[in-house]
Amino acid sequence: MEGVIFPDRGAAIVVNARFQVVRELLDIRDEDIFEHHPPALLECFLLLQQRSELKGMTARTLRALWINRNRVNAAFRANPANRALFLQVLQQKRGIVRVFRKMNEYGILSRYIPAWRRIVGQMQHDLFHVYTVDQHILMVLRNIRRFTMGEHAHEYPLMTRLIMAFERHWLLYVAALFHDIAKGRGGDHSTLGMVDAREFCTQHGLDAADGALVVWLVEHHLTMSRVAQKEDTSDPEVIQHFAEVVGNERRLIALYLLTHADIRGTSPKVWNGWKGKLLEDLFFATQRLLRGATPQEALGLDGRLEDARRQLRFHGLRPGVEDDLWSKLDPVYFMRHSAEEIAWHTRVLYYRSTTDEAVVKARVAEDEDGVQVMVFTRDQKDLFVHLTGFFGRMGFTILDAKVHTTRHGYALDSFMLQDPGQQAAYRDIVTLIEHELCARLQKTGVPERPTRGRMSRHVKHFPISPEVSIRPDEAGRHHVLSLTAADRPGLLYDVATVLADHGIRLHTAKIATLGERVEDTFLLTGQVLNQDAQVLKIERELLERLQV
Repeated sequence: MEGVIFPDRGAAIVVNARFQVVRELLDIRDEDIFEHHPPALLECFLLLQQRSELKGMTARTLRALWINRNRVNAAFRANPANRALFLQVLQQKRGIVRVFRKMNEYGILSRYIPAWRRIVGQMQHDLFHVYTVDQHILMVLRNIRRFTMGEHAHEYPLMTRLIMAFERHWLLYVAALFHDIAKGRGGDHSTLGMVDAREFCTQHGLDAADGALVVWLVEHHLTMSRVAQKEDTSDPEVIQHFAEVVGNERRLIALYLLTHADIRGTSPKVWNGWKGKLLEDLFFATQRLLRGATPQEALGLDGRLEDARRQLRFHGLRPGVEDDLWSKLDPVYFMRHSAEEIAWHTRVLYYRSTTDEAVVKARVAEDEDGVQVMVFTRDQKDLFVHLTGFFGRMGFTILDAKVHTTRHGYALDSFMLQDPGQQAAYRDIVTLIEHELCARLQKTGVPERPTRGRMSRHVKHFPISPEVSIRPDEAGRHHVLSLTAADRPGLLYDVATVLADHGIRLHTAKIATLGERVEDTFLLTGQVLNQDAQVLKIERELLERLQV
């Protein structure tokens, strides 16, 4: 019984017939306990979670655990008691990450989930994953676990609110364990991982709806990231199609939480506030749609305009000052910009919507992790090429670009910039950008190409073969250019130059920088895109420019 003292071993608190506590460490009471009672191989981890005073296991316990790890075999996995124990480990209120890391370290996890053995220590040769596959999965597990912890609520307030209201949130732990478990096997790891996840859920007796949720999350764990970062989320049809894939709000919340945790679990350098904003906007638009709003209402256009007006009044602008400028902007502009961005643009431009001078305004991003730049000038040939060349020469990475032409022939372009070296004091360069870019736009002449810069040593040793594809979108109104290449200064300038040479108009650019790799998506229009031979020619030219 608990509280018994063993003088020969010092103070020992008996936990049960198999384990005791010695000096805040879990200790086996019998050297052969794992041989006589194999379920104790999982029970010891469960006890680490349940007893907060435990700091680990004694040396003899670890030695016995290692010696007997191969007892976790097919018969062990088929035992209903062991399956119940494993689910208990997943469902505990504390120690989830600590215990799974120990199970991985001691070889128990790879024996309980055979597919796990293939990913232990497996490198990911994509340059933006800084962890091996097994460590990445455990990082994703850690991130989801942090959403549930009060001490991290200030970091992830929305995530914490969502997960605390999510019934049986431990299902997300299961999805995290299996989302990348099929990497390195060849083929689509999401599809292959579904098989493993479905088998696990069936064997462990999960409710049909819960099992279906886990399997669906494994299948679609990359979908939300792709849509948010690569598609035009201001297009109602994009939101509608994504909502059809998701199907219901429970799936949407689960996918949002898993996607957020997954991106943050790749590398500290991959995540930024801009990506968080893209995911958040997609989440809320889809949530409104699933709750019965129309696609247009889901994008919140009417509410966005009212919100922008309220912000203008807050800054002291009288009612109606925005009407002249807004009448020159079409609905696409309002759909692609937030209320705060619309109000900012309006405060700068409402009294000079027909100016002959270029207007450049810059500000530090809300999360202070970049600079937003607005450019307003009479539309001119190769304007986007000039702009990308200027930003490239300053050494900035363009995270996002929105290109808009007003009804009276002005260009209103917006950019989100970031210093890839994370060394820029953004507040100190806002005025510099405004002054230098204004001066550059007043000049005539050919665009100035930014220097290519020095090739990253990572790219030298792990070269990235560029990929380019141009295809019509589902609505048939635009074409989508998708490209993958090694990141370098001047890359977007080269793309813009090729497009300008063929008279192609660019509407939006979404730039996803993943370590040394970029995955960019552009929304295009142009007569030449309706000719297959010309499209192939443009793709070839882009591939030539993208070669490092």
